[in-house]
Amino acid sequence: MSTPAEVSALAQEYDFVDLRFPDLPGKMHHFTMPSSYLTEESFEEGFGFDGSSIRGFQTIEESDMLLIPDPSMAFEDPFFEHPTLVVNCFIKDPISGDWYHKDPRRVARNAEEYLLSTGLADTSYWGPEAEFFIFDSARFSQVGHHSNMSFYQVDSGEAAWNSARQEDGGNLGHKMRLKEGYYPLPPNDSQQDIRSEMVAQMLKVGIPIEIHHHEVGTAGQAEIDIRYAPLLLQADRLMIYKYICKNVAKQAGKTVTFMPKPIFADNGSGMHTHQSLWKDGVPLFYEEGTYANLSDMARWYAGGLIAHAPAILAFAAPGTNSYRRLVPGFEAPVNLVYSQRNRSAAIRIPTYSQAPSAKRLEFRCPDPSCNPYYAFAAMLMAGLDGVRNRIEPGDPVDVDLYELGPEEAAGLKTVPGTLDEALDALEADHAFLTEGNVFSQDLINTWISYKRDNEASLVRRHPTPVEYELYYDI
Repeated sequence: MSTPAEVSALAQEYDFVDLRFPDLPGKMHHFTMPSSYLTEESFEEGFGFDGSSIRGFQTIEESDMLLIPDPSMAFEDPFFEHPTLVVNCFIKDPISGDWYHKDPRRVARNAEEYLLSTGLADTSYWGPEAEFFIFDSARFSQVGHHSNMSFYQVDSGEAAWNSARQEDGGNLGHKMRLKEGYYPLPPNDSQQDIRSEMVAQMLKVGIPIEIHHHEVGTAGQAEIDIRYAPLLLQADRLMIYKYICKNVAKQAGKTVTFMPKPIFADNGSGMHTHQSLWKDGVPLFYEEGTYANLSDMARWYAGGLIAHAPAILAFAAPGTNSYRRLVPGFEAPVNLVYSQRNRSAAIRIPTYSQAPSAKRLEFRCPDPSCNPYYAFAAMLMAGLDGVRNRIEPGDPVDVDLYELGPEEAAGLKTVPGTLDEALDALEADHAFLTEGNVFSQDLINTWISYKRDNEASLVRRHPTPVEYELYYDI
């Protein structure tokens, strides 16, 4: 971790400093200043901003807020023309001097501090596998009365629907059939170079990458895997990851979306999230000779994830579109069970390595549209609740859950079917989140009302093209 003195000195090697912070839904905001304005004192005094103009934050009569630069997260922006040092920030209330309880980065830090206070472990490691689509174009519009202006259209030169398209120089074929995009070589995989450029830029800013590849979906579905890291650091890295993917794509004349289900009838984009607990450098999820070599702690942690999954998903699968992905038939985990190797289960225990350090749980329900600071913190708090209360996850289910008949599947707990159901679950089950004041009650209330009023209700009220198809001639 760098010190304020080190970061303020480093800043003088750049023309500008860019201060960044996430809003409630999980989008980064920023402002830029000449580097001379960042001094060692800035890390105590902070910089003022209007909190009422940020989604989900302050009302206008309490709008003055402070950004406090965090010396642990600074990197050179790879896209700005003028050399610019990026510094992530925490948020404070200038009147009380307290850390702002809705600040996503502060909630992540709260979760890490709470973990330490329990004595159960001192570090949680996180490895998100964020999937996304790289499109050639994305057009969409929504008005209340006009069919020509209420539509969406995405396109990709490698998409299955373009196999008959007239193209300049002739159609050269090698399109990606639906659900056949996993690991093919070029020319089917047309996006090797753009993914490699994304990885190159991530490595430059200090994000360690393990692999990248084409994912299952047609039309440019991709995955780049970040090496595991502690909670707050990994959430920061995931935000930079998304920023780099979007901007590399734009430079190449393409567009990236982390929307979970942009294409009907093909796989959506998930964010399988690997997680484990350690103490004094020792992994705590391994015990030889048990099912999948899982320790009691790991099993109880899985029990906490399963018990609280509907509430967790209000943060980890946070949009109405998230539940277009969480349906049977597209490799999305809808059954809340655990199993080794089994990608149809909500919690998979990877078995690639038998090393104790590799023992982890992979929670497969989250998607990359989430605010990772809240989502990781919510998963950690659920897992810790499972450990503290010794919540059993039930028996492991080592069968293809997608092939179960109605009677066999009837007894399995499933994920919520809509964002409304997830928000209802969070409203009913959130005491585990407020332990240690990690999440405040006001933040939970704000999240529920924001998502209901600005997203779920809006989508519910709008007619869709498929509804015209189903109901127009009734």
